[in-house]
Amino acid sequence: MVPELAPNGKPKVDFTGATWQCSSQGVGDVQIAFVDGYIGMRDGRQEDGPILVFTPGEWRAFVLGARDGEFDLT
Repeated sequence: MVPELAPNGKPKVDFTGATWQCSSQGVGDVQIAFVDGYIGMRDGRQEDGPILVFTPGEWRAFVLGARDGEFDLT
């Protein structure tokens, strides 16, 4: 099933009732959930806030970039 697209071109995925996960090494500020083949990421401190939605390819690129230090701001 292909979800409807939002005006920004991203899929509208219903994360209601999703099981949110956080790293066992962190304090749980960033949470992710897997729904209908998409990955959602949110700020665990603002559970009613926005959810970033990734396709599997986008998620893979994000994770590989993070592993390579692409987002290291220090």
